[in-house]
Amino acid sequence: MHSFINIAGLAIGMAVAILIGMWMHDELSFDKNFKNYERIAQVIQNVTNNGEVQTWTTVPYPLAEEIRKNYGGDFKHIAMAVDAGDRILSFQEKKLKENGMFFEKEAPEILSLKMVQGSGNLNDPASILLSASAAKAYFGDENPIGKLMKIGNMPPVKLTGVYKDFSHNSTFADLNFISTWDLFYAANDVKSIQDPWRPNFVSLYVQLNDNADIARASAKIKDAKLKKVNSQLAKKKPELFLFPMNKWHLYSEFKNGVNVGGAIQYVWMFGIIGVFVLLLACINFMNLSTARSEKRAKEVGIRKAIGSLRKQLIFQFFSESLLTAIFAFVLSLLLVILLLPFFNTVSGKQMSVVWNNPFFWLMSAGFTIFTALIAGSYPAFYLSSFNAVKVLKGTFKAGRSAVIPRKILVVVQFTVSIALIIGTIIVYKQIQFAKDRPVGYSRNNLIAISSSDEIHKHFNAIRQELTDAGLITEISEAGSSPAEGGGSSSGFSWRGKDPNLSIDFPYLSVSYDYGKTINWRLKEGRDFSKDFATDSSAFILNEAAVKFMGLSNPIGETIQWFDKSYRVIGVVKDMLMQSPYEPVKPTVFLLSNDANNAVLIKINPSVSAGNALKKIGSVITKFNPDQPFEYRFVDDDYAKKFTSEARIGKLASFFAILAIAISCLGLFGLASFVAEQRTKEIGVRKVLGASVFNVWNLLSRDFVMLVIISFFIASPIAWYFMNKWLQDYSYRINISWEIFLIAGFLALAIALITVSFQAIRAAIANPVKSLRTE
Repeated sequence: MHSFINIAGLAIGMAVAILIGMWMHDELSFDKNFKNYERIAQVIQNVTNNGEVQTWTTVPYPLAEEIRKNYGGDFKHIAMAVDAGDRILSFQEKKLKENGMFFEKEAPEILSLKMVQGSGNLNDPASILLSASAAKAYFGDENPIGKLMKIGNMPPVKLTGVYKDFSHNSTFADLNFISTWDLFYAANDVKSIQDPWRPNFVSLYVQLNDNADIARASAKIKDAKLKKVNSQLAKKKPELFLFPMNKWHLYSEFKNGVNVGGAIQYVWMFGIIGVFVLLLACINFMNLSTARSEKRAKEVGIRKAIGSLRKQLIFQFFSESLLTAIFAFVLSLLLVILLLPFFNTVSGKQMSVVWNNPFFWLMSAGFTIFTALIAGSYPAFYLSSFNAVKVLKGTFKAGRSAVIPRKILVVVQFTVSIALIIGTIIVYKQIQFAKDRPVGYSRNNLIAISSSDEIHKHFNAIRQELTDAGLITEISEAGSSPAEGGGSSSGFSWRGKDPNLSIDFPYLSVSYDYGKTINWRLKEGRDFSKDFATDSSAFILNEAAVKFMGLSNPIGETIQWFDKSYRVIGVVKDMLMQSPYEPVKPTVFLLSNDANNAVLIKINPSVSAGNALKKIGSVITKFNPDQPFEYRFVDDDYAKKFTSEARIGKLASFFAILAIAISCLGLFGLASFVAEQRTKEIGVRKVLGASVFNVWNLLSRDFVMLVIISFFIASPIAWYFMNKWLQDYSYRINISWEIFLIAGFLALAIALITVSFQAIRAAIANPVKSLRTE
């Protein structure tokens, strides 16, 4: 049995280490498929807003030309881009939603596009490039070059090239079409912007010259924006800098203008977990090998007596551990194949085992040898140290010196397992805590659909038809879904505002009945109403805005937004529109006829949602035939805010379960050995009247004490690291003692169930059989 436990435990540990290794490689190689990976950067900025330094990844569009003209010596290519998001891309009658971007013409060189058909030339403003998968979806095996397509309601564009899809572990993995900045500029009337240095809506990418130093180039462009903006925007103290591609994915988090890491913390965290899980499996091997030392003592004594040197015995034991590790590695590969689809789903990856890669097999061989050395080191040196004379005289006994290291190793195993359990519970409690946070509006039966010019034009007719059919209770338009936030502006001022204070408030343009549709909670004043013509110059503030502005009696206050005055008519309870882990930002709501990015619909709860959606879709399609009807529940939009943390929680629980399984395997083996070793003692005790409970207590007591010791070691360690993790969130749980009790009870229960099987089996055995040989 101990061979099975050794191989199974090592296989699970090695499988976990392989999966984590693959995940870490995928994360650490993010974006490395780009030819000029080390020389690509994005121009981003630090600005001072609301009394804090914020980092923005978008910049004003004139900055691209400014850098070309005055700082171009350090750059080989410069290209700004606008994220198109999901757009309806159509060819004849085929209309699909595709993710794309509008780029300047140097983008193909920066992105190292690998062209499959046609060219990557974007010189023609009315041109478009498609990914190979998108081209296949539209044209099948037909030659697509030269075909005319449409992006939403923009003028037709000609397909000039097809590029190979970006790697899944790339910033641009979902980029299925690339069109031109010139097309976007003309279609959205960008030239009409009065102060082009004010709005920040483009991403600016650069490729440095081969001899350019990124730090020096970054220092040169630092004040390029500050020199161009007006005096009001200059109060924001904008500072530009180059953010290299090798930091985009893993070091994307900024606090107070300083890069503080990001996803890299999870890479190292799971790397450490992988090492510890493998160590747990190796501990099983050590414990079971040394526990059975008395059974191998005679073999060692005889071999030494006939001349075997200690180093020969060490080599023999290492060879045995290597053979076990090889069997375990083969089994671990089977486990990886079985677990990889599930692991990919949980981690959001598309990983596969690269069987034909020599480097993979070289790493695997090294990994197997390393595992064998770790697992076999203690048993090899311990077993080879036996005194041949004592062994052959029959006076050798493994005393406390042999038992104590095994107990220490069991404590290490359960310390790791309990720490993982505590960590998993805290992650889930933090997610649940944020999910249970009051959002300030009702998400029930609330759907959002992307609007269009046609939907906006026929909004009243759509409203009437859906209401008459009894399908909805309310409908309204807005700049975005409430779960997605809105735009932001620095043009607000109010009575008592510090003239030196630079601010940037989120704002959301809405239509009448927006408040009724989402069921926001009015705290003071009233909602927007068609009965008041002056509401076109009115604001509704949230509680955070009132507090930030210091308005004791906000209703009737006048707020200036650029050159226009607005009167505050209402205050709503804070609504959670940004991160659920951060404080609610001061937000301004205003009526606007241009609030046409999203349509919000409250489905009638008395109607089947499935039937209602079909009928709503047919009404929308009637008025908007050029766009497929696509909806999303606002509840689902809100749930996406928890994706990253939920993924970490699932991965942590996955590894915690496997760690516990390995620990239990080892505990089961040790319990089996102890029960076997004490068979005659148990027989004598039973003859003298010991009950099954007495025997169970005898065999379980030591293991329970080890788990309790593990609990007291694991708890402060887990508290330290999880408390540090929670500091990244402004809205967070307090780590309560109940979490540790739950984890400790769970570990103790699992350990008792594992040990009890062997203990009860020994307790109910017939004592006559065990004493017959005496």
